[in-house]
Amino acid sequence: MTIHSLVLDGLCEEEYALIGIHTTLEDYKLAYLLNKNLRTRFYKAKEDITFEELNKRSSFSLYNCANNKYDFEWFLLANSSKIENQTASSSLLISSETKTYLIPEKKKVDFFIKISGSVQYNFIADTIHKIKTIDQVITSYAIDKDTLKSKDFLIF
Repeated sequence: MTIHSLVLDGLCEEEYALIGIHTTLEDYKLAYLLNKNLRTRFYKAKEDITFEELNKRSSFSLYNCANNKYDFEWFLLANSSKIENQTASSSLLISSETKTYLIPEKKKVDFFIKISGSVQYNFIADTIHKIKTIDQVITSYAIDKDTLKSKDFLIF
């Protein structure tokens, strides 16, 4: 009897490009400026990306954009989430803030743009150049998704 086995390693791998953005802008302002400079149409997703771990809930801002011309789906997502912790002691209410990262190994990146689909390098390079022209953006660059330990958090 012949035994056949299937290897599924490459089948579940989603094809996408990843761009990191360094900026002090709020998410809605960055989405507006990207729409203006890239001629995209980012809109706020109905639900943010949310993770719950050890009774702590982290929520990361998410914006969507469908590009019918190139058949790509774009996502703008925040890399950090702030959680306010309040502790009551006798007569004081002490408040502290905890910052959680979507991709912990890229803590300095403020936002990611994920472009789903098979994207050519020239298109990514042109997009990065346009993002860099935004005055409030410090820098942006392509990120090799294969070097990320936490890339599973980008599957949604």
